[in-house]
Amino acid sequence: MPIKIIIASDSFKGSLTSEEVGKAAGKGIKTALTDAQVEIVPVADGGEGTVDALCCCLNGEKVRVKVSDPHGDVITAEYAISGDTAIIEIASASGLTLIPPERRNPRLTTSFGTGELIRDALTRGCRNFLIGLGGSATNDAGVGMLSALGFRFHDNEGKIIRGCGEEVGKITSIDFSHAMPELKEAKFTVACDVTNPLTGPNGASRIFGPQKGADSESVKELDEALVSFAQISAKTLGSDFSTHPGAGAAGGLGFAFLSFLNGNLRPGIEMVLDAVGFDSRIEGASLIITGEGKLDRQTCMGKAPYGVLQRAKTKGIPVIAIGGAIEPDAIETLMHAGFRAAFPIVSGPIPVKEAMRPEIAAANVERTVGQLMRVFKT
Repeated sequence: MPIKIIIASDSFKGSLTSEEVGKAAGKGIKTALTDAQVEIVPVADGGEGTVDALCCCLNGEKVRVKVSDPHGDVITAEYAISGDTAIIEIASASGLTLIPPERRNPRLTTSFGTGELIRDALTRGCRNFLIGLGGSATNDAGVGMLSALGFRFHDNEGKIIRGCGEEVGKITSIDFSHAMPELKEAKFTVACDVTNPLTGPNGASRIFGPQKGADSESVKELDEALVSFAQISAKTLGSDFSTHPGAGAAGGLGFAFLSFLNGNLRPGIEMVLDAVGFDSRIEGASLIITGEGKLDRQTCMGKAPYGVLQRAKTKGIPVIAIGGAIEPDAIETLMHAGFRAAFPIVSGPIPVKEAMRPEIAAANVERTVGQLMRVFKT
């Protein structure tokens, strides 16, 4: 009976998708173990690459939609659908990388585009949502997103506020009557790997605001706006999620999902592994190969390879990690965590730009895994 080997790697960002890493590693396995049963299970940690990984595993289809970017300009964003499940990365519509550095200012940005993606998926019949938080350009507590879904936010003069960071503090009332009725049937599972509350010293504005272009004065103003909005929300909803771990994620989008959409915040890799049925897929496997672009100390802090390792441990399956590079001081950490071994795919000195070329990276993955399998075979 042929041995079963699982390849469950994250993407090598800027170089190879999770699926491409898997295919290259699969070729490497076959050079040494021609009769091995190889199964590719693309994974991600809830950030960039999550849509690609889950779309592949769940046989989904990509959907392209015209939405608003963080400044309200029209762009084309992408998400995936598998059955009644929509897979969305908020960065595709509300991401920081969509704005050039000189225009970054969370006082002026909105998450409206993320709401437009959700709205589009709802109209297509999706009721189960897998949402990847991370990389947002916003600090609007999700007011923009909720506005796109029909929630209405008013100031003290009755004017409707659609949401950007500096306007959130002007909200004095919330109207649910125009929210999309489909939301009552929708379930939101949200990948969130931060534990920050909405406000305060460790909140969205003070911790993440400067990364998004906020100066010290803006940070103070934004935090005060979120405090005000949290108080209005608590009064309206009868519950306060502002101190819940993860409420401050993505400029407060975590708070919006928790408070208004009954969202369930989970570690990113856990959401992904459960969505693809990872535990059942690895049954009977003799080895799992995982990896990411760079293996370092952060790998064991909730990244995809570490999540794969934890699931494998419960079934006694050894795990080998590969990466475009490995920080020397991370080896001990990786071994202590339980990886059987960890290997860089680059065989000698080479410019990083050259090493990241997809064809070079794929060849290096194939060669490295092929050599590993020769040892494994013996």
